[in-house]
Amino acid sequence: MSTYGYCRVSSKNQNVNRQLDAMAQAKVERKHIFIEKKSGKDFDRPIYKKMLRKIREGDVLIIMSIDRLGRNYAEIIDQWRIITREKKVKVKVLNMPILSLDTNDDLINTLISEIVLELLSFCAENERSNIRERQREGIDAALKRGVRFGRPKIDRPDGTDTLIEGYLNNTIEAKTAAKLLGISLSTFYRWANEMKKNQNME
Repeated sequence: MSTYGYCRVSSKNQNVNRQLDAMAQAKVERKHIFIEKKSGKDFDRPIYKKMLRKIREGDVLIIMSIDRLGRNYAEIIDQWRIITREKKVKVKVLNMPILSLDTNDDLINTLISEIVLELLSFCAENERSNIRERQREGIDAALKRGVRFGRPKIDRPDGTDTLIEGYLNNTIEAKTAAKLLGISLSTFYRWANEMKKNQNME
């Protein structure tokens, strides 16, 4: 059984010393500490992947805080499952000892792991709910200010209906008609489909 540490900062300019000091106090050997200086915006992190390949069942992984595992609760949950369930590695969270799985009792470790997953799942759902609520509030506020969403409406030039009818009757090509109207071909097709649909409904 080995003890490893994982430290991460978001950029090369940020200092990792605080995390390293915490690892030293936790008696993690320097050669067993994985240091990543990269944003957590994605999991294309070579040092993190190297750490996952290295750890084995029964090992202990020490992290300063649980957010070192991901950028949001959903990702943290995935990584927690991989480490604790698939790898069967114990996790010790230095700033939240209650989440640590470094006891010698497998039953207690399993119980704590399940509680952590439930807690993280609740936080993830709450996080998603808050995001949706903020988005809805932002949209409502924008609508009150008169902001319009979607594509800006294009005023149809004179002769549009005549050219569309010509296209539908196969007397003019769509590309030629669109060029005469000064619009894109996709816009012309959309208008033509709308007119065709309206004609079928009459």
